[in-house]
Amino acid sequence: MTDHARDLEAVREATDRLLSATGTMDDDAVAEPSRLPGWTRGHILAHLSRNADALVNVLRGRPMYANSETRDADIERGAPRPLAEQAADLRTSGAAFLAAAETPADWSRTVTMRNGVTDSASRIPFRRWAEVELHHVDLGVGYELEDLPEEFVTRENDFLAERFAGHPDVLPTTAVAPDGRLWTTGGGADGPPVTVRGEAADILGWLCGRRDGSGLTVEGGGLPALPPL
Repeated sequence: MTDHARDLEAVREATDRLLSATGTMDDDAVAEPSRLPGWTRGHILAHLSRNADALVNVLRGRPMYANSETRDADIERGAPRPLAEQAADLRTSGAAFLAAAETPADWSRTVTMRNGVTDSASRIPFRRWAEVELHHVDLGVGYELEDLPEEFVTRENDFLAERFAGHPDVLPTTAVAPDGRLWTTGGGADGPPVTVRGEAADILGWLCGRRDGSGLTVEGGGLPALPPL
């Protein structure tokens, strides 16, 4: 069972790490390209702030975003802001999310995400945790997949492996870490099963599209190409 209260504490810690990282930046650094194609670091910071607002909407039973156009426009509008404004927005919106998530509620209820996706309310804190951790890496300021908490890496691999399970374009695949942790995914495409071996962080990089899989070894065929998230 998901422990939403424990995940909220992890969100708080991850947010503190992210805010500390912004303290090493300046206005010029915010305007530089991030690791995400087409996005500056300012785009990532603006997205994280608006994602916090959007998850508050979800917790309160409102649409996550008014529409895709509004979501994208908010990010574009917020991206060029100077560092001080970005950091203040990130701090305020993050605190508002934590406050909303700490309000007593039925955590077993079903909530609606973007594009009509539904989930248990208890998983919302983990979803925010994932946003903060992965986008911290995307900033390219020295925080890498290998720096992510081990529990997060395992659980995010669980989540992504489940997301691609049965996908019609992905061969049956088992990913195995050196310590024996394994994840099965794909299975909807015809072909022999594939085994992928490597560090859990490298497996995460492949599953979430942050790495090309060059740090992995593959048995039974080539490294499966995964659909975009």
